[in-house]
Amino acid sequence: MRTPGAVAFFLAAAPARVGVAMAGLGIVWLVHAETGSFGAAGLVTGSFAVAETLVGPQTARLMDRFGQPRVLVPLLCAHAAAISALVALALTAASVVPLMAAGLAAGATVPQIGALSAARWSALLHGRAELAPAFALETMSNDLAFLLGPALAVLTATRLHPAAGTVLAGVLVVGAGLVFAALRRTAPSPAARTAPGRKTVRGRKTVRGREAVRGPKRLWTRSFVTLLTVNLALGIFFGSMQVSVSAFADAHHAAPAAGLLYGLMSAAGLLAGLVHGRRHGRTRPEHRLPLILAFLACASLLPMLAGSPWQLGLALLLPGAGVAPCIIVASTLVEATMDRSVLTQAFTWTNSACAAGIAVSAALVGRLVDGPGGARAGFAVPLLALTATAALTWSARIALTAAGTPGTGTAAGTATTATGQLPAGADSTGAAP
Repeated sequence: MRTPGAVAFFLAAAPARVGVAMAGLGIVWLVHAETGSFGAAGLVTGSFAVAETLVGPQTARLMDRFGQPRVLVPLLCAHAAAISALVALALTAASVVPLMAAGLAAGATVPQIGALSAARWSALLHGRAELAPAFALETMSNDLAFLLGPALAVLTATRLHPAAGTVLAGVLVVGAGLVFAALRRTAPSPAARTAPGRKTVRGRKTVRGREAVRGPKRLWTRSFVTLLTVNLALGIFFGSMQVSVSAFADAHHAAPAAGLLYGLMSAAGLLAGLVHGRRHGRTRPEHRLPLILAFLACASLLPMLAGSPWQLGLALLLPGAGVAPCIIVASTLVEATMDRSVLTQAFTWTNSACAAGIAVSAALVGRLVDGPGGARAGFAVPLLALTATAALTWSARIALTAAGTPGTGTAAGTATTATGQLPAGADSTGAAP
């Protein structure tokens, strides 16, 4: 946090994170209160989530190309208009189709603040030991936001007005997002757009006596697909646990304790993130990641053995403790293996993969826990997903190592050094020839 400019953008992002975490439940309570149908509320909320998952990486692509401030300001204005339209339609008893259209527009324009903040940390700290603690701080901030946001959405919607949760979420996202966009000093530089030169040599153009690589680097490499799969598996873990813990508590006549049980797992994750962020492991991250995934898979066996709510609470501590280190190491590898010109896209795609995992697993596990296997069948889903992902990540560790090796054209080879100087042979944009 002593990095120049870090406190300002981190604090600006904090309210926006809470607003993003409030959005889904805020829409559920708004639409249900005005239509009387949870089915309609689910359709509108689903529209929001689908648009956020699919369009978010495309807006991140524009930010990589043109810079965060130039894209973020009009995006936030569009989001404010979409939220206003959604609230107005709901309060005037509109049918579900226009509500879904407004939900799509709101989801398509919500900024991925976590990805934007991670890209700023990378721009400031690439190649330095402080980057891992920075990603630990990001992980803990997101965890806190998703603990506070849903509770705040329900509280405001039930105690003030059904629209209050959605309105407050929009105000937090737009207001804090505009402050975040105004902090241009820490924003990553846009991807270099090469000006025409006097001659072309092997696909490169000479610019004032120096060479600059034309166009952005590849996004869909084997290493990135592997890391995307890790985030998909984490989403499956989250979605499965939410449904399975709720089903277990309900089956043991302790439904109100479901939130407390899930909160214990989140608290263990926060503590583990704090510890992991303060330690600098000697094991390379590409070797550490499959070990953490294997630990998480083994720990996911414990909830299947629980016979009472208090036993389940204890059984959730170990899986919870493995989540934060997994996210931190995966984020570190994304930063190390991806070129700077596609880094915001990469972080946004990982968020989308996690969201997709949550959505798909929640739907699948919801059907499983209604069957004869009950909650134990639901707990088996993250076990299988994490085991397969651990094996995949171990087999891809060589690709992850190669992708992050300086000189391969990835982030590690094109960013500034720890002293803030450009690598040897780089031009003024920071791109290596």
